[in-house]
Amino acid sequence: MPKMTGDEARERFARARAATLATADETGRPHLVPVTFALSGDVVVFAVDHKPKRSQRLKRLDNIRANPAVALLTDAYDEDWERLWWARADGTARVLPAPESSAASAGYAELLTRKYARQYGPTPPRGHVVEIAVTRWSGWRAV
Repeated sequence: MPKMTGDEARERFARARAATLATADETGRPHLVPVTFALSGDVVVFAVDHKPKRSQRLKRLDNIRANPAVALLTDAYDEDWERLWWARADGTARVLPAPESSAASAGYAELLTRKYARQYGPTPPRGHVVEIAVTRWSGWRAV
């Protein structure tokens, strides 16, 4: 089965519309959550947006503050298993302030708003932004 090069994994990852974020707390307990994201070079970003949340204190942010090692996974499933693939980004994350108080966060929020223009419309993300410096791209494809 063909393993992807890092460049191919990055390219497939960049085209994806959503990823699964894996974080772990200070004890190593894993936590998975879907995220929308944007890519800038080898930096993946996502933000806390206006979608309803159970709490404003998000486990993913607490985990990143306690343990900044993260992984993100994108994939494509198809009943034709020759079309299967996955791409992964491993990296180090940091929680940035909301866009209103950080130029870096504002730039990332703009990047996210461009990628998800239909979904965000006139309401760009206003919450914390997470910046992930990718240290390794990996992936697999069926053929």
